[in-house]
Amino acid sequence: MNLSRYWRHTVALSFILGLALGALPAPSVAAPSTPAPAVARQVQGSLTIEGVPPIPSQLVERLNQYSNVRSAVVGGWDPGDQGLLIYTRFGQTSQIHRVAGPGEYRQQLTYFEEPVHEIIVNPNPQKEEMIILKDVGGDENYQIFLWDLQKATSKMLSDGQGRYGSVVWNKEGTKIAYQSTKRNGSDWDIWVMDPQNPQEAKIVYQPGGYWSVVDWSADGQKLLLYKYISITKSEMVVLDLQSGQTLPVGVRDKKGEKDTTLALGESARFRADGRGVFFTTDRGSEFQRLAYEEFSTGKISYLTEELPGDVVALQLSKDGQTLAFVTNEEGYNKLYLMDLRRGSCKYHLVEGLPAGVIYGLKFGPQNRLAVSVGSGNLPCDTYVVALDQGEKVTRWTFSEIGGLDQSSFASPKLIHYPTFDKVDGQPRQIPAFCYLPSTPGPHPILINIHGGPESQYQPTFSSLIQYLVVEKGIAVIAPNVRGSHGYGKTYVSLDNGYLREDSVKDIGALIEWIKKQPQFNGRIAVMGGSYGGYMTLASMVHYSDQLTCGIDNVGISNFVTFLENTNPNRQDLRRVEYGDERDPKMRAFMEKIAPANNAAKITKPLYVVQGYNDPRVPVTEAEQMVRQIRAAGGQVWYCCAADEGHGFAKKDNRDYYWQSVVMFLEEHLL
Repeated sequence: MNLSRYWRHTVALSFILGLALGALPAPSVAAPSTPAPAVARQVQGSLTIEGVPPIPSQLVERLNQYSNVRSAVVGGWDPGDQGLLIYTRFGQTSQIHRVAGPGEYRQQLTYFEEPVHEIIVNPNPQKEEMIILKDVGGDENYQIFLWDLQKATSKMLSDGQGRYGSVVWNKEGTKIAYQSTKRNGSDWDIWVMDPQNPQEAKIVYQPGGYWSVVDWSADGQKLLLYKYISITKSEMVVLDLQSGQTLPVGVRDKKGEKDTTLALGESARFRADGRGVFFTTDRGSEFQRLAYEEFSTGKISYLTEELPGDVVALQLSKDGQTLAFVTNEEGYNKLYLMDLRRGSCKYHLVEGLPAGVIYGLKFGPQNRLAVSVGSGNLPCDTYVVALDQGEKVTRWTFSEIGGLDQSSFASPKLIHYPTFDKVDGQPRQIPAFCYLPSTPGPHPILINIHGGPESQYQPTFSSLIQYLVVEKGIAVIAPNVRGSHGYGKTYVSLDNGYLREDSVKDIGALIEWIKKQPQFNGRIAVMGGSYGGYMTLASMVHYSDQLTCGIDNVGISNFVTFLENTNPNRQDLRRVEYGDERDPKMRAFMEKIAPANNAAKITKPLYVVQGYNDPRVPVTEAEQMVRQIRAAGGQVWYCCAADEGHGFAKKDNRDYYWQSVVMFLEEHLL
């Protein structure tokens, strides 16, 4: 679920220029008493750039090596048994490639202008085809395409208007079930379509809210559906396609009463014989445990009570005898296999994979399991676990690293630092991953804050982080402040509503911790994207006297204007986390803490980066922040891409973003 349609470049660019000139007023932000000073502006391709000096050629050349580090993420098994289908990038955007065997050549299959968001391979090996989801210009209005692997042609199945996602094939490969906002633009209904007759697609479930398809039973009679309400509350039902009746999953307690206070994970699977369902739930636990419910009795069995963390993904083998699942333990993922034969449900850890973060679980022929793994100092590559060969692990892809020395890459260290409040009488500890240069210190440091806000920084590979650490001697620390998931349902709720600025205080505590460490020199920058962009702006408001500069990428500058202008299908979902701006008391609180309303307190240089087509955090959030900073006499660089959305997906745009970030840090942090 991720991207969509966009304005044509000429229209978009003229609109951006209008925003940059202050032609569009920002709601809920007081007009500046004095006009902002004129700022040099240039148009470079799809980028509108303000206040950014020219990029030195020597910086471009060296950073290009880092920006050309590739990755390979598994998308599925080729239905013709010709190997794996992976996502990787050799041009501007990530496309689908085929890899026939371990270490073999990557054959590019798709050549779209826009990145391929997701593929769903037809499970029928006789039908060499797959569903492709992609958008235009980062607008996240994902559309459904049917791709013929033999003919290398695609056909659009959706209408180009609503947003589509969570596509699941039936076992025979004759129909797909999916979510769509086509009906009213805000609710996510469940549809079923025969790809050969897309005009006959029909709604099978429309209760309102955010629903997605999780699985389709082997007999084709039932769908497993998931409703997201908040990070701590969600539902799952089994839909009978003939009767239209639903059966709730995982909500019956020992007395048979319904429990509506829990959250179920989005990853679940029908048992092969359809008699029950494997799912994850936080009932009776801080973490998501793997559970199984038998439909005939309603009995729920908890299968992973002793594991220290969330079960975050699961997949069933083709023969239904093995369940693979992934856990999140302090930010690192681990892969387990569970034997379902004779109902044993015994499981064990898979050995031989690199320590890091796991992407994708794709079972293929001969019970081979493909997974992709990356870590803080290792780009993501794809591995195959051969269950029929004693779980032998074979690396299939060897991604290029731009001619760099991989041994020079910095490996993050998990640390914990104390914050302002206490747990059981002791200071609460905030987890963070720290990258330290190998050169002698003390070092300047960049605080890198994740978005979400319920996301979690995990030790994944970042070319930009490696460049800053290895080439520039900048330490990077990525905290998982309160509100991050992966540390229990209590922790993830500590920043909701009126507690919003408690997470900002966690950054203040980190600044104090940094100042006490001899390996750092006291020069501190802060950077973040999306909600991390808000955290960056809020940190600049509260701690400008202790920071040297900040970088805000697609960040929220006022929760009121954000909630009023974000895509309608996201508004209610975000209100659960941030609060409802339609409530006068909450609105007043949001206005009080809004960085755009406190721009005069930001006294250090700021860099704002935005995608014009962003459906999540609208471009007006960036424009009003830039306008207010300039009106207050502050220093701000600004870059907006006409063909991007919530982050830069096209390589040329991302390259410029990285280059300008490095130059900004060279000028203000170093």
